[in-house]
Amino acid sequence: MPYKERNIEKQYFTIGEVAAQFKVAESLVRFWETEFEELRPRRSKKGNRLYTPQDIEVFRTIYHLVKERGYTIPGARDMLKQKGPQLKEKIDVVQSLEKVRAFLVSLKKEVDAAGKAEPE
Repeated sequence: MPYKERNIEKQYFTIGEVAAQFKVAESLVRFWETEFEELRPRRSKKGNRLYTPQDIEVFRTIYHLVKERGYTIPGARDMLKQKGPQLKEKIDVVQSLEKVRAFLVSLKKEVDAAGKAEPE
């Protein structure tokens, strides 16, 4: 039976990994834990926070509301309670559109550079 490479995904992330992923301070991650009841990571026996991919999705939603959309913390808390699942779908769409836009901008730069490089 041939060896099949398995795609291994991490089940838990440390607070440092989460902070690095969003380019924020670890203290902000801890602060948002106290402010948002939806964000409750597990703890190891030593007391270290262990974030699941679901916790990171909640954090991504909070980050989008507070940092990108400019909501206050109470406003973001209310928005999460009212439109939690709908909000996640909208954020996913916005993120995919931003990726498409970045790709198109880079493609335009390449086409412009190639057009300038070719003499007429």
